[in-house]
Amino acid sequence: MRSYLAFAAIVLVGLALGKAPAYACMAMAPLELADIKYADVVVLGRISNYEIVDGEPGQLGDYARFTVSVDDVLLGQPPQQLNVVWDNSTYAEPESMPSGSFLIALRDPRSQTPPLRGPSATVLPNPEPTLLTVLQAPCSDAFIFSSTSDEARTILKTLRP
Repeated sequence: MRSYLAFAAIVLVGLALGKAPAYACMAMAPLELADIKYADVVVLGRISNYEIVDGEPGQLGDYARFTVSVDDVLLGQPPQQLNVVWDNSTYAEPESMPSGSFLIALRDPRSQTPPLRGPSATVLPNPEPTLLTVLQAPCSDAFIFSSTSDEARTILKTLRP
């Protein structure tokens, strides 16, 4: 009986761990605002239609998909509304996003520029390769900032000298 309970416990632990992302970070990378130079599009805008999309069978983890209503374009030539994805390598994506204006840096998944640096992580392909994705170095913070944050002000100074 004890061996059966031990086996059942091992199976349950294995199932629970199987749901965790296999690309978890072993070490955090500092956010480098200078990485904004790798963005293809940078906008000030509002997030709507935010949803978590469960990973497909055979695909690791989940990701977020949302619409950005563009108020101001800082880099690139995006439409007034764009759908984007965010596959956060560092943490689980938040279940929802607060209202308000955000500075969001995006990357074209077809870009020839290699992914940003990171001390440890597996870089997975864009889950929706036709959509722009949030700029984020592996194991670092994403380039989604409240438009009134210090990070947004620093980026604005960089892009609008």
